[in-house]
Amino acid sequence: MFGRLFGRDAGGAESHPYALPVPRRGKHGVYTLRALGDTRVLALVEAADAGDWEEVKAALAPFDLGRDHHVLGQVADMDGVQDWIGRAVEEDKEHRATALLISGTRHIMWGWEARTAARAADVTREQWRVFHERLHIAEEQLLEAAELRPDWVTPWRRLLTSGRGMSLGTAVNETRLDAALRRDPLDLETHLEWVSQLQPRWGGEPGQAMAFARDALARTPQGHRLGCVIAMAHIEEWVESDRGDCLVDPAVQAELRDAADHSILHPAYPRPLGWQHDFHMFAMALSLAGEQHTVRRVFQALDGAYASWPWTYFAEPEKEFTRRHRRA
Repeated sequence: MFGRLFGRDAGGAESHPYALPVPRRGKHGVYTLRALGDTRVLALVEAADAGDWEEVKAALAPFDLGRDHHVLGQVADMDGVQDWIGRAVEEDKEHRATALLISGTRHIMWGWEARTAARAADVTREQWRVFHERLHIAEEQLLEAAELRPDWVTPWRRLLTSGRGMSLGTAVNETRLDAALRRDPLDLETHLEWVSQLQPRWGGEPGQAMAFARDALARTPQGHRLGCVIAMAHIEEWVESDRGDCLVDPAVQAELRDAADHSILHPAYPRPLGWQHDFHMFAMALSLAGEQHTVRRVFQALDGAYASWPWTYFAEPEKEFTRRHRRA
């Protein structure tokens, strides 16, 4: 019955033609999701790991990096990409925009690696220097990519991240938000960036992010992944709160249930490439809220597939996912 609910067979995540075989499961049936569970993405990741730009371009053929945030993230999150992507930027004029997009996104992630997740007061002067140096490169490259490909939304979403890190201010970041939403008014990742931007730790006011998320949900068609913005807004409230049980509230539980039913659990939800990340947002939010019914359906759909985001807000992300997966 569960498989029919989503228009898929009992094979679950393995039923699509490019599914990676599920690796050996660890304790309590959990395994780490690799390359979005897709053989095409795995080929891309392996080409990027080898620093083979020609193979990377070939592997990118099925995808649109200008709109596919998940695939872009898979490449840019790889350590070592920064060592060879600059040559592609300089030498491959035909694919310069793609190389700039990958390089700019990688420099943002590389910059945050230098800064670390420490509180701002605990980041050293040298860490700040490297952080800003890398984000400055990212800004230049992403702005050029956006100029070369004015239809792309992914550069603008990433520029929101760098703008927040460089404290460029509300006017600049609002301009970038508008640029992204003009290209795709329902782009989930852009909305998630703005939910982060509106948090008090980044200069927002309490309640702003949740109001933004609720307004977005009100404009979201049934079955659209933008409904995940509600789950992430509640997770961000939990991060900001001094109370670990701040989401344990019947009203929060009901709102999360309704948002899940409207989006990822709706029959019209298509389970796009990277769908597991949408489910993880709801899995974490529902479990933090102490919800006991919808959370089971969400964890059942994941079937033990672990992806680090947004569990990285915990000190031991995979252990936390495993514990909550087992409980659900």
